[in-house]
Amino acid sequence: MDLASFLADVDAQPWADLQHAYGSAADVPGHLRALAGDSEEAASEAVSELYGSILHQGSVYGATARAVPYLARLAGAGYRTEDLVALLGGIAEGGADGGDSDEAACRAAVVGELALILAAADTGDPGLRRAAAWAAAMTGAAEQVLPVLHRRWKTETDPLVRAELLGAMAHLDPSGTAGTATAALGADEPGEVRIAALLACVDGGLPWGAEHHGAMLSLLPVNGLVEDRMDLERNEPLQYVVEALLLRDTGADRDATYTLLDAALRSADPEAREEALWAAETACLLSRSAPERLSGAVEALMADPADAPAAYSLLAKLGVRAAAAVPALVRLAAGEGDPADRALEALVAVAPDRAAPLLARDLGRRPRALRAACGFLIDGTADSSFPYDPALFDAIRARLGSAGPDADETVRLVLLLGAWGSRASAALPELRSVLPGSPKAVPKALAAICPPEHRVATAELLTAAARTGPEDGRLAAAVAVRELTGETGPLLAAVAGRLTPGGPAVREAARLAAELGPEATGLVPALRSALGESEGTRNSPQLDADVEIAAALWRITADPEAAVPVLAGVLAEAEPTWTHWTLGRAARAAARIGGAARPLVPALERLLTDRVQIPSAVLALHATAPESLDGPRAAGLLLDAAERDADAVTALEALVALGPTALTADHHRRLTALAERDRRVRASGVETRIAPADERLREQAREAARTLAGA
Repeated sequence: MDLASFLADVDAQPWADLQHAYGSAADVPGHLRALAGDSEEAASEAVSELYGSILHQGSVYGATARAVPYLARLAGAGYRTEDLVALLGGIAEGGADGGDSDEAACRAAVVGELALILAAADTGDPGLRRAAAWAAAMTGAAEQVLPVLHRRWKTETDPLVRAELLGAMAHLDPSGTAGTATAALGADEPGEVRIAALLACVDGGLPWGAEHHGAMLSLLPVNGLVEDRMDLERNEPLQYVVEALLLRDTGADRDATYTLLDAALRSADPEAREEALWAAETACLLSRSAPERLSGAVEALMADPADAPAAYSLLAKLGVRAAAAVPALVRLAAGEGDPADRALEALVAVAPDRAAPLLARDLGRRPRALRAACGFLIDGTADSSFPYDPALFDAIRARLGSAGPDADETVRLVLLLGAWGSRASAALPELRSVLPGSPKAVPKALAAICPPEHRVATAELLTAAARTGPEDGRLAAAVAVRELTGETGPLLAAVAGRLTPGGPAVREAARLAAELGPEATGLVPALRSALGESEGTRNSPQLDADVEIAAALWRITADPEAAVPVLAGVLAEAEPTWTHWTLGRAARAAARIGGAARPLVPALERLLTDRVQIPSAVLALHATAPESLDGPRAAGLLLDAAERDADAVTALEALVALGPTALTADHHRRLTALAERDRRVRASGVETRIAPADERLREQAREAARTLAGA
């Protein structure tokens, strides 16, 4: 390669006008120069920089496709060939979806360099052969690539290269590679090849039989067998197999999965058990029956106290199904320091009634357990309830009365008291004392625990807080006053004070104004003035605030002219890719307005092209212009969304709103399956919340099925 000509060609490209992950791609020529330079350190840094910019976390950009030919020329000339071939494979993988022009251009550009990549599959360097096999597969060009991979497979002897070849063939032709993979399961093959064969068998859709079960168990622990593989999606083989089998959602595959996991969890090898624990946790996130099916191995996991901590996360997911672990957890939680706190954290999930007195014993030094007892915090409220315990109640009072708790701990202690309601009424003095430091959390707890004889004094305290206390707590204090006395004056004043254009509390203030309804007529001018500027682009918080303001104006005035134009502006400005939930909230606000929101119908119909928006759009269209909906088609769209957890809660609500005449027999079957299938509908989000949210959704689906069938 004529380096001077190459560099001149690089410099002639309009890099500054192209984009990568960090904006202008003007730095790309410098990285290409470094790759061709004499400094090994600079070349290594250039590879790293290119991965971060033109292939940022697997995403590709306009500059990426333009860089491909130059990366290929450098690789062909011997400059960091293995690294650059791997980078080309990553670019092809990043363009696999072809969802936009950049992705399609990137994959096409790498396909254009297949001759170079396939030639590298026959070189003498095993590392380069591995990179070439993987990169070639990522292009998706099966007709060109598979013959080369099959030919190479017949002669290749290096275990890692053979594993990469098998994975590449399975990627391009899963079912067609199953036979080759089955033949490679035998003990005469190296472990790296056998584990690749097991993964290929799963990808090929083969039933998981005794041969696969025995091979996997004989290879455990298996993570070390894939740590040098290019295929990072399968770098946890046992977990990958468990996930793949459970997603098939058949009884036979579940039986095979839990038989495999039970055996792996009982392995004598600690590393094998560690891999099995992670795979078992994955099963809990995917399968509704996982806690019951995995409970049999709990006692074995807790047999050795030294190994028990590794199982805590799984035990928390098993919950009450891990009852066999309670005696061991109680012993461990009675110890000292962080080890005891971690054991108690698990016990909170498994047997909260047994955890409560232990938490009380050393409350100030059990932060993990306290967080678990309070649950996941959202906007200063907890999503779980911990059982009342007299000893823990006394410990919380003592803790709040000391100088020990920081702000976060104080909020959690306050939330526990509030959740206990009148049983915690004796803690009124402690809550009053911490009100200034926790002005958002304490008012709700005060209202929850306050006995009748102290309501007047407590309301006076909260009224003062609503008027002159810390600004971020005034709304909470005013809401608590309304709960205690029914008086709305402090709330009206607090809401008015927070309706500052662009202010941080506009959305919350507007929501509270809507709850007050016509009583908040005096707030209408302030609500209108708090709307975001219609000129320019509003951010998501501003759009969300405008939706709440529109809802409040409708609830207060019943005048569609006050609310509908605001919603129209949000629906026109919000970008579906980035503001899914904002659009959903706007649609739901339109649904509450009903027929008076008919001018929004065209905008709402446009939302029917986005699965996440379909549930709220159907709900809104049914309320505003029901004749615009084809009932059976809408029901099918809603079930599609629910099955893919695209706002499934709203999808089920909208399905019930459509009524039984919209559902076909197949729709009823799918709704029943949604409630009764083993595979979770909810399978993403904060791990500790997935299973509870899925159970709530399951009950909602069952109720919807009963309602629609009964009707």
